[in-house]
This record gives sequence, C-alpha cells and structure tokens, in this order.
Amino acid sequence: MENKLIITPSPHIHSGDSISKNMYGVLIALIPAFLFSVYQFGWHALLVTAICIVTCCLTEWFITRFMLRRETYILDGSAILTAVLLAFNLPAELPWWIVVFGAFVAIAIGKMAFGGLGNNVFNPALVGRVFLLISFPAQMTTWPVANKLTAMVDGETMATPLSLMKQAIHGDTSALEQLPSHLDLFLGLNPGSMGEISAIALLIGLVYMLCRKIITWHTPISIFLSVIVFGGILWLINPEVYPDPIQHLTTGGLMLGAIFMATDYVSSPITHRGQLIYGCCIGLLTVIIRTWGAYPEGMSFAILIMNAFTPIINLYAKPKHFGEKIKKEATK
Repeated sequence: MENKLIITPSPHIHSGDSISKNMYGVLIALIPAFLFSVYQFGWHALLVTAICIVTCCLTEWFITRFMLRRETYILDGSAILTAVLLAFNLPAELPWWIVVFGAFVAIAIGKMAFGGLGNNVFNPALVGRVFLLISFPAQMTTWPVANKLTAMVDGETMATPLSLMKQAIHGDTSALEQLPSHLDLFLGLNPGSMGEISAIALLIGLVYMLCRKIITWHTPISIFLSVIVFGGILWLINPEVYPDPIQHLTTGGLMLGAIFMATDYVSSPITHRGQLIYGCCIGLLTVIIRTWGAYPEGMSFAILIMNAFTPIINLYAKPKHFGEKIKKEATK
C-alpha cells in the first residue's frame, strides 16, 4: 500500500509557537522602554535589571533542581521576563538588597509556590512588586531626580505625577497645575519607576506584539477605554480636583501594566470576551484605587485582584462546545 493512514495522538497541527518564542518576543517588545530607562537613569537601570535577572534565574534553578527535583528550564525566557518586568516596576536607586528580596519573592512565592510556569495564579512580577511596596513603602516611593535626563542627582527626589494627582484629590487644588504637560508625560520626561515613564516606548512594544500576534488587543484596549470612560466621568464632574483621562493613561504603571502584565498568558482569561471583561474591570479598579485608595498607584493591585477572578471569568465566558445549542434544544 502506497498511501498509509497513520493515526497519532493529538495535537496534529502545530502553529510554530513555543514558550521561549513568545517570552523572548515580549522581551524584544520591552527593548524601547529599556533603552529609554537606561538613557534616563544611566547605570542604575542596568544594575537593577541585572540583579533582578540573576536573582530570578538562580531562585528558579535552585527550587526546580533541589526542591521540586525536576529538569530546569530557566533559559525558556519566563524567569528573565519576570525579572525585567519587576525591574521596570522599581525605582532606579532602590538598594540592591531590596531588589534581591523582591526578585526572590516574585519567583519563589509568585511562581514556584504554585508549581512553576503555567500554574501560577498571580503575575509573579506584580507579586514581588506589591510585596516590596507593602514591606518597604518609603524606599519604593522615593523617586530620584534626573539631571537633564542623563545622570541622576543622588539624594534628591521629587513628586511623581501620581502623587500630585493624589494631592489634588486630598484638597491641594494647585497640585494639578504642577503636572508635566501631556507631551512630557507621553515622552517620559517625568519621574517614576524605571520602565513605566515613557508611554511612547511602551506603545511601540504594544504595536510590535500585536503585529507578531504575541498578544491580542482585547485586554490592553479594554483597559485604556475603561480608564478613559471612568476617569473622564470624574474629570467632567470636577476638573479642578480630578485629572483628565490622558493624564491617567500616561502616568504611573498603567501603560506597562495594561500592555505587558495584564496580558500574561497564565493569569489572564483565555477567551476574547473574558479578556474584555477582565480589562474593563482592571481599568475601573485602577481609577477607583487611584482616586480613593491609600496608594497613589492602583494598577498593580487591580491586576492582582482580577488575576484572582480569572478562573470565574473563564468559567462564565467559556465558548460553547460544538453542538451544545442543538443538544439543549433537543432536550426541551
């Protein structure tokens, strides 16, 4: 017989995607933001990123090799991506030992405690970031002043746009006047965490990932639109107290979180409808926490809260099985 029927287990057709391909694709999308961070903060940005990468990789290797006794895959890019995202959420002059502590928590508790890649409920980088924010609030909210965007001035700090927005909500009506212009916020000429200050650099990464089909538009765009709607409603009610929607979008970690962290494959919904619900809730929670919460930033907390609701969203928004509707009508 020349034509043989060969039966093999599924899956039968492979798309060419792999964990390492997607992880390194996201890392490539982060390059513009990383380069701007190095330009803005100099060697401090390189040092914090390097410490995060080394600590995350060593932590994952040790736990996988000696505690879980499994084959290690630290070069698949997942640990490196967690490290870079954590570094992007940290101040550039954060003491090295705090950086090590945060990177260890991100991998050991945020990822490996749940069984490793594919099993984590929460985004590991955000687990590390929120842990540090709660444990070391003073160090995590101290933002260095850049001297003409080339070298940092040690010992000098300044208020971030988010802290000025919070001051306005608490009664200081002149605080919004001190905010950088929309153009400066868009370009990244303002203080903040390493990788969150330049909106244009992050948007370049978004375009790259959409073109390469690494992510879909549903989660980030739904976050942007919900922030515009809910933030815009507050701004229309009282523009002297509440910032406008563009200021919400271009300040803090909103762009970084919406594009690179809320779109995490493991901790986000799997269906497009679920991603839209997920993104809208993140945008609403971010505006609520920024407006009435204790911390100026709300993006990290909003994503972690919705990570916990992802299984429920998946259950609600799951697609129907083939023939399910016909079967239900036949049983009536």
